[in-house]
Amino acid sequence: MQWPGGAAVAVSFVVNYEEGGEPSYPLGDGRNSDLTETPHYTLGDYRDIGAESMYEYGSRAAIYRVLDLFREHELPTTFFASALALERNPPIGELLMADGHEPCSHGWKWEQAWKLTREEERERLAETVKSFERICGRRPVGIYNRYAPSVNTRELLVEEGGFLYDSDYYGDDLPFFVEVLGKRHLVVPYTLVYNDARYVLAQGFSRADDFTDLVVRALDDLRREAKAGYPKMLSIGLHPRLIGVPGRMSALREIVEHIVAAGDCWVATREQIAHWWIDNHESWETGSNR
Repeated sequence: MQWPGGAAVAVSFVVNYEEGGEPSYPLGDGRNSDLTETPHYTLGDYRDIGAESMYEYGSRAAIYRVLDLFREHELPTTFFASALALERNPPIGELLMADGHEPCSHGWKWEQAWKLTREEERERLAETVKSFERICGRRPVGIYNRYAPSVNTRELLVEEGGFLYDSDYYGDDLPFFVEVLGKRHLVVPYTLVYNDARYVLAQGFSRADDFTDLVVRALDDLRREAKAGYPKMLSIGLHPRLIGVPGRMSALREIVEHIVAAGDCWVATREQIAHWWIDNHESWETGSNR
């Protein structure tokens, strides 16, 4: 089996738009987020205005560079968007929809779902869906929790009825079905390997082109594997405040140009991938089953 048009690899660019939904003292979290350019210097017991401004850079400046690049190449992405981030910056919701990107739930804000009761999580889910409908003009059909899902999450998604898939899984390269409450539910796996967060993590990238090198190598290996006749998928995770700075943007541009030049890649939203998988792989039990 192959992807549409005989493509060897389905490429899913994911823009994690969470600037405005991160933990902060103004939001009443009693802590700061340390996923910044200076993670080891983020204040602990006091409000860190510097850390907050690094997130604001993502929504004030960097996001427009990211949108411009994908618009230039007419490539659709999936936005793992925090509802609160969109609430605080509605024009971004309008832009992502105008450019043909998919709005996917990243939760109401950065929240530890496993600490919520089942009913609390249900209420957050409903609140998030309504927010997307208000800001983006449509509901999300996919979800990726910022930290991790709870033991109740998938059941709540199936009960809610409007979700096509979730991406709360890292254990496979391809989509697969699971049974939830007697119904089939699709999982479209994500990855933290091909992710720009490694620019600020201790085990991460030291050079701008480290990201380019890793993703290009992964893509070319997957294209070689696909010659055996099996579809392949590559998820690439981006954060505006991280990738959207000058210098790193050139790394992303090289990745995009390599994918476009390859000629055998299907760049699609996760919603598009989910629909295609459901329509063409009804009998597949696991993503990597051959």
